[in-house]
Amino acid sequence: MTAPLNQSNFTKYQPFIKWVGGKRGLLSQIIPLIPKEFNNYFEPFVGGGALFFELYSLGLLKDKKVYLFDINAELINAYNVVKKNPSELIKNLKEFKEKHSKEFYYETRAWDRDESFSQRSEIERASRFIYLNKTCFNGLYRVNSKGYHNVPIGSYKNPNICDELVIYNASEALQKATILNASYKDVTLHVKKNDFVYFDPPYYPLTPTSSFTSYSEFNFLDKEQIELFEVFKKLDKKECKVVHSNSDTDFIKELYREFEIRNIQANRFINSKSSGRGKISEILVRNKIEL
Repeated sequence: MTAPLNQSNFTKYQPFIKWVGGKRGLLSQIIPLIPKEFNNYFEPFVGGGALFFELYSLGLLKDKKVYLFDINAELINAYNVVKKNPSELIKNLKEFKEKHSKEFYYETRAWDRDESFSQRSEIERASRFIYLNKTCFNGLYRVNSKGYHNVPIGSYKNPNICDELVIYNASEALQKATILNASYKDVTLHVKKNDFVYFDPPYYPLTPTSSFTSYSEFNFLDKEQIELFEVFKKLDKKECKVVHSNSDTDFIKELYREFEIRNIQANRFINSKSSGRGKISEILVRNKIEL
């Protein structure tokens, strides 16, 4: 791994991608509600990894094992490439930036329609993933039932396709992390007493038409939320420290009624109408955690 560019004494580690539902804007509300002491850290729906990078920045993951999971194979491939080969990734992203245009965007998006996609190198796939993330509408990752990326191009004048410092810093933070393309359910195979697990799943929709849960070809609705709740309870019985973010809906609050529920305020950006954007209440569910 090539050394990072010059930086100040305090290094700010942050996500190298945008992610719908990402927690960067909520960290000041989340950090006071997580356990102060824990053994190892698990983030089974890693997405952009905002909480992981913040905990690393604060030195709270020093000498701890870290496990980052996601069912999205392209996302996990990007994490592994950032971890293992940031310099080559940056070189590729600079080439993508030079070629960026509406035509190039849709050509690149269409790679996954071709049978040869699985034969492309990890670097190529990671570059495509990050490029699409930085240039598509609202940074939304969405696929159709066949698993094809189907988000239209965004209207950015100068998208930040290749942020070298962020990538190098993210690579440093990921060096000792175990990164797995796996279901969140696999967390039960690894956790032990006093480990900290943070669940940030696709949120339960506020209305029947407001679902943005297609981060993979798998849905995450009532049945899946109930299955996640069962895993939450298993981890509680194992005496793990568990925190779960979700939408402020009657369905979720009824499901987790036996646990502690805290409200936090988030900004909603994904809405076709500007009137539908703004502050919205979300919830943070915790099992018995001493602050």
